[in-house]
Amino acid sequence: MTIDPLDRLRRALVAPGEISTDYDLNPDTVLPPGRKLRPAGVLLALVESDTGPRVILTKRSSRLKHHPGQIAFPGGKQDDGDADATAAALREAEEEIGLPRSQVELLGHLPAHETVTGFLMSPVVGRVRDGFDPVAEPGEVEEIFTVPLAHLTDLSRFSVQFRRWRGTRRHYYTVPFGPYYIWGATARVLYGLADRMASCD
Repeated sequence: MTIDPLDRLRRALVAPGEISTDYDLNPDTVLPPGRKLRPAGVLLALVESDTGPRVILTKRSSRLKHHPGQIAFPGGKQDDGDADATAAALREAEEEIGLPRSQVELLGHLPAHETVTGFLMSPVVGRVRDGFDPVAEPGEVEEIFTVPLAHLTDLSRFSVQFRRWRGTRRHYYTVPFGPYYIWGATARVLYGLADRMASCD
């Protein structure tokens, strides 16, 4: 009997979950009442490899206004022409890494995540059908790479670190991989997924 390597992931995607935020590890943060968050969508895209599924990530251009140089999922803010955050994630992935939306098999969604930059980020999970040749949009993406799903869903790979931000100490999750320092909102979303998958065992 063949075991689907994405079986645990599928079960994790249907498990109940709550919105996460960049402030989860900083409970003393006082957020302004009535704040308006801008909707955004990101794509956790999976590609097959000989060693199992891998997740596509990008290194953002250092010239960008938001999160320059950071490791991120393909994606961005929801535009007026997007039906929803899922449509935004698929459109942005096509623009940023050249992934045709017709090649993405949607598997589900993860709980939304509030970022320190004022976005409500909705992570969409999908599997890439067939191969594709990534093409980085030079104005937004400096590099495209993949990380084994097994690495990103192993809770022992995560740690909590901190840095000074706007005069205060801000704690955040990290899940490094080789030369790539994955932290912030991306790591927080991945930590949530790893935690959900662990609970499915």
